[in-house]
Amino acid sequence: MNDHLLNKIARADCADFLAQVADGSVDLAVLDPPYGMSKGAWDSFRDHAEFMRFTRGWIDALLPKIRRGGAVYIFNTPYNCAFILSHLVERGMTFQNWITWDKRDGIASAKSRFVPGQEALLFFTQGPPRVFNADAVRLPYDSTSRIAHAARVGIPKNGKRWFPNPNGKLCGDVWHITSERHKRKVNGKTQTLGHCTVKPLEMIERIIKASSAPGDAVLDCFVGSGTTALAARNLGRNFLCCDADAEHAELARRRLDGIAPTRAPEDGRHSGLSLLAG
Repeated sequence: MNDHLLNKIARADCADFLAQVADGSVDLAVLDPPYGMSKGAWDSFRDHAEFMRFTRGWIDALLPKIRRGGAVYIFNTPYNCAFILSHLVERGMTFQNWITWDKRDGIASAKSRFVPGQEALLFFTQGPPRVFNADAVRLPYDSTSRIAHAARVGIPKNGKRWFPNPNGKLCGDVWHITSERHKRKVNGKTQTLGHCTVKPLEMIERIIKASSAPGDAVLDCFVGSGTTALAARNLGRNFLCCDADAEHAELARRRLDGIAPTRAPEDGRHSGLSLLAG
């Protein structure tokens, strides 16, 4: 159905790409779209109204592609996510979680308000979730000594004895994952990454493990540096991925091929659809 798009990076505008994707064929969409923060030409809008027209447009094009029970995860600022959440509810999507990503980034620039240290991640499904693999994304317990004791003798709870799960605790909706910018420091200095908003691979793998099964189709039409495609391939899923920016699409392709990034042609957005083998 989508064989010509599977496991390749398309250099294409989101709308052009989605027009090629069959309705009801996507099991999971993981999207890190523009935030309207002027990170580049691809992220610049006249005002918030224009940004939201763009955002509602790609969401409306995306939703018919999601199969019944399929999942959608959307990154953005908390402020933007408030508007995005409202639109998704209006479109009949089923709210599951507002996930807070505690970036542990070290940025401290705000002096007239509290320093931002998070991004938001909305998790919705098309009706009741088809799959949610809670055990696949368990985390280590916080108190190792208490848990070690509980593993031996249990903890009294509601008239019974509770024993910890050997695979850890269930994953909550606050994710403490260090940003790539901070994680890749060299001698205490941040480095220039191939893309300015790279998401940690472990975070995208957590989403894919939780909300898809092996062989499922995972879509990302703002693939950036290729993290979603790489995570999907690592976990035995198929990917449907594109980016409108030529340099980003080339970066994603080279990352999948295990090639050190080089500068791609600076031709900005690409209006057609060309496929790059992944």
